[in-house]
Amino acid sequence: MTNDKQPIGVAVVGTGFGQKIHIPGLQAHPRTQVAAVYHRDIEQAKAIATTYNIPHACDRLEEILALPEVAAVSISTPPFLHYEMAKATLEAGKHMLLEKPMTLQAAEVEELYQLATAKGVVAMPDFEFRFVPAWQRLAEYLEDGYVGQKRLIKIDWLVSGRANPQRTWNWYAQKDKGGGILGAVGSHAFDYISWLFGPIKRLCALLSTAIPERPDPTSGGKLKPVDADDTCLLLLELADGTPCQLNISSVTYQGRGHFVEVYGDRGTLILGSSNQKDYVHGFQLLAAPAGEDLTEVKIPQRLAFPQTYPDGRLAPFIRVVDQWVQSINSGKEIIPSLKEGVYSQLLMDLTHQSYETGSWVEVPS
Repeated sequence: MTNDKQPIGVAVVGTGFGQKIHIPGLQAHPRTQVAAVYHRDIEQAKAIATTYNIPHACDRLEEILALPEVAAVSISTPPFLHYEMAKATLEAGKHMLLEKPMTLQAAEVEELYQLATAKGVVAMPDFEFRFVPAWQRLAEYLEDGYVGQKRLIKIDWLVSGRANPQRTWNWYAQKDKGGGILGAVGSHAFDYISWLFGPIKRLCALLSTAIPERPDPTSGGKLKPVDADDTCLLLLELADGTPCQLNISSVTYQGRGHFVEVYGDRGTLILGSSNQKDYVHGFQLLAAPAGEDLTEVKIPQRLAFPQTYPDGRLAPFIRVVDQWVQSINSGKEIIPSLKEGVYSQLLMDLTHQSYETGSWVEVPS
């Protein structure tokens, strides 16, 4: 439990997404202050600290964790670095906000969850879709039984962010570093499927890599092999028996964007955005009772963001921070916690297992 007036000093570890979203989001929230920033190159760390007026710049995690003004840490480094960094953060007794995918395997996330519980600190994943107004309205419609008995759920998340074969080779191209579309967006999809529709009973997966080589800028543009997936097709059977189809790809020129379609015996709900540049801006919710035309659902003011930003990811991230702060204040676990992170990671592990064995895989309850 903390004093709910006192600002919480946060260190930002990871400065790609960290610089775009974590630093501005934490600086915008009235209860969090960015006290330190980490980059493996100290000159880079100092430059970022100067740009954003952050008191401390460090190139060693231990140094950041030893700062008395750092009570919490947000981690947005590449996935292969998450486990060690998160473990050190929790062992130092700091609260933690962790980007998805959580780690490289569910057992690691489970260990972090147990460690956070033992240390009495709040560890939260950044599952932003739970905090987007149109998604929250979809959740309310489902809760009210609008579609009745569900017959089919179909999810497409088809974008062109990596469709150009000249896009450079880096950790994202490497499976063992946590790269690929499954980790990037499948982690979100698994979380919101469980939030909106309940647990998954079993799954069957196909993973593919359309672009097998990319130029490496560190070796003069020499082509290097890509073994991380850029397309993933999944068949899911939910615990309630509903069939669900999930199609995700980062290499689809003119892909339709991100759509969640729910078909039931009493009605249909379609949530979608064709925005290729921003994965939060642009969602519309459409609804139709059985046999009638789809009409747009007005999102009530009570769900609206108090402020929106040119980058759509910022407003839901600030809501995630708000939830994190509330949990730190109360000392109580709030959903989503790292427990939800374990489930998302488990489903990613089972997706790989299904593809490698060419079979349906049961999801342990």
